Amino acid sequence: MTFELKNDFLKVKINSFGAELNSLQKIDNSCEYIWQANSKYWARHSPILFPIVGRLKEDSYFYKDKKYSMSQHGIARDKEFEVVNKKENFIEFRLCSDEKSFEIYPFSFELYLSYKLEKSSLIISYKVVNKSDEKILFSIGAHPAFNWTLDENEKKEDYFLEFEVDKIKRYFLDEKGLLFKSDDLKLENNKLFLNEELFKDDALVFEDSNIKQVVFKSVKNEKFIKVNFDNFPYLGIWSKPSGAPFLCIEPWFGVADDKNSNQKLEEKKGINSLKKDEEFFCFYSIEI
Repeated sequence: MTFELKNDFLKVKINSFGAELNSLQKIDNSCEYIWQANSKYWARHSPILFPIVGRLKEDSYFYKDKKYSMSQHGIARDKEFEVVNKKENFIEFRLCSDEKSFEIYPFSFELYLSYKLEKSSLIISYKVVNKSDEKILFSIGAHPAFNWTLDENEKKEDYFLEFEVDKIKRYFLDEKGLLFKSDDLKLENNKLFLNEELFKDDALVFEDSNIKQVVFKSVKNEKFIKVNFDNFPYLGIWSKPSGAPFLCIEPWFGVADDKNSNQKLEEKKGINSLKKDEEFFCFYSIEI
């Protein structure tokens, strides 16, 4: 089911399947900022990544000496969420563990996603509640895809990302989607100019907690997308090098496995833990 939120500045649409953001527009014009999931390129809009981010080595992990299989980015993006709170400018969804999820992920949890409009910003919040009798282990991340370009008269090469830093630690992914080396990426006046060639080896994966904001904009157009996030240790930037007209800006609490991973969930890079009855909370915002 699709739900709509509105205020004086913005209107958005969210689907209860995956609690996924489907549309983001200003009230006063028809420009669509969210990628519309053309299956020719990529049939998603803005999936949540939980309880892993990225790919596991051999698409599997071990916990308490038992082997579990899980595909890239986890299970939540393909689950129906229930609505637990709805107002004109706010909606909150919940997903609970069940017998089927235990076969893949052996922890009891509640996962909440909420969307709130504040002037020209959409605030997306995540909350994980441990309902197990022991600690739980998880990663969580965002994957919003934006239209690239925002104007039909522009070229993709007209666009760039603006950061607050001039150098970022970058991880490289191998052909299996696993981390295998890192290096520093130097930016030109804090800018990363975009082109399809950047994504020939999959996503750009960064680790730098000093990055709290990324601005996506053009040298020719006043439209912009500002993604604000705080305390997220990782950031992914992704598109497909096949003419795909979207760009993903992805704040993460977690990252793909290293190619030399021992596959133990407790020792996974970027893993988070919660004790019994503890809660984890984070949020990011999209301003247009």
